[in-house]
Amino acid sequence: MEQKTAANPLDLRRWIDEMRHLGEIRDVLGADAHLELGAVSQLVVKRDKPPALLFDEIVGYPKGHRVLTCSTSSPTRLSAILRLGFETSHQGLVARMRGKPAQWQAMAPQFDPVRVSEGPVLENVLEGEDVNVEAFPAPLWNEKDGGRFIGTGCSIVTRDLESGWINVGTYRVMVVDRTHVTLMMIPGKHGSLQHAKYIKAGKPFPVAIILGADPLNYLISGIEVPFEMSEFNYIGAILGQPVSVVHGALTDLPFPSAAEVVLEGFAYPGEKAPEGPFGEFLGYYAGDVGEAPVVRIERVYHRHNPILVGSPPSKPPNDYSYSKAVMRSALLFNALASAGVPDVQSVWAHEVGGARLFNVVSIKQRYAGHARQAGHILSQCGAGAYMSKYTIVVDEDIDPANLQEVMWAVATRTEPEEDFDLIRRGMGSKTDPMSIAYKHSATLASKAVIDACKPFEYLARFPAVVEASRELQEQVKAKWKDLFQG
Repeated sequence: MEQKTAANPLDLRRWIDEMRHLGEIRDVLGADAHLELGAVSQLVVKRDKPPALLFDEIVGYPKGHRVLTCSTSSPTRLSAILRLGFETSHQGLVARMRGKPAQWQAMAPQFDPVRVSEGPVLENVLEGEDVNVEAFPAPLWNEKDGGRFIGTGCSIVTRDLESGWINVGTYRVMVVDRTHVTLMMIPGKHGSLQHAKYIKAGKPFPVAIILGADPLNYLISGIEVPFEMSEFNYIGAILGQPVSVVHGALTDLPFPSAAEVVLEGFAYPGEKAPEGPFGEFLGYYAGDVGEAPVVRIERVYHRHNPILVGSPPSKPPNDYSYSKAVMRSALLFNALASAGVPDVQSVWAHEVGGARLFNVVSIKQRYAGHARQAGHILSQCGAGAYMSKYTIVVDEDIDPANLQEVMWAVATRTEPEEDFDLIRRGMGSKTDPMSIAYKHSATLASKAVIDACKPFEYLARFPAVVEASRELQEQVKAKWKDLFQG
């Protein structure tokens, strides 16, 4: 039943205004969608405290047709997106995240989206000959990409043929022409499973492609929400209020009432087109040109002066690697606590490994074997087993998010023969470029657990670190503030 409501419309512009007030947004005028949007975003995101970038006056497109990138690349923006207040430190954000995913999942059934009949997304409704996907900025993000990808920070709404379950996933979308796009869904993902049912039944697969909304929508559509739970419910649990949605006139699929651009159409059985290559999250072109389902776009909804959300992968750190690092770090911390590992200080899933290949945990050692216990559980727990190539355990004086400190611990607190454990035949992935070199299996990989803690039996005799105490450091920073600013 349709109703007018105060439910959250997932308004991107409200979020941008809030971030602009905090100095988290930088306007970029006159960039070219041919490579410049991608290159500028890649270079900026590698800075310390990178801003979000709002591109306008994009070469070849009307003024006001904008693209937002780097939306989740700082702790302040990410904490705001997740409605956790404003957090400025990595570990502070991980601490705020502890236990939240389980809470949100438990609360999600209480927050069914609310259907409304009005919303900013309906300001412009195009169909027939007026449909033109190419009117919106579709960047060539990287020099070796196989096409222009309009959907990177997007959310794809689909429906299960049997149960009616609404899934919202992040799958890349490449422009074919004015009325056709490809939809690359990894086999086994929820959208792919739903698509297969329609194709087997010989029926067109309904699709609604959200190209811009509050970044929370894109962020949650890109994580592992339980099977047959709608991401809109999960988002409602985070917000503490339901999501306001309108339904597409052709597919009856829901999408946020304040979405910026929505493409509505169908993927018909047998219709495929070449797709890719496109960079992967580890920073490599792991695949070549393939085939992907084609979606015929039959209706377009968009706001005046629409804003598309871009989030292209590249060599880490990339547009979304920070958000993945924070969320996976929180999941790994929870997994260690649930397994009974005591005195875990912090965990960090490093961006250099795509938040999967290189994970570090710091502990306060309490007993012999404590470090190995933490390392092996982190490497093989449900949240950490997939692609966890390196797991490093460090003492509580080491910041797991600081690679300089972590590698100093590895260099000075390990004896390779004693402190490196090897696990064979663990969970791997073909997206790991090393699967090219070792082709015995793309789904199996070895893993290393490195105990970079001081040897437990020699804690009392281990050489002292040459460094000012934390108390003295704080006193000095307070006394000479001007030396440590900027």
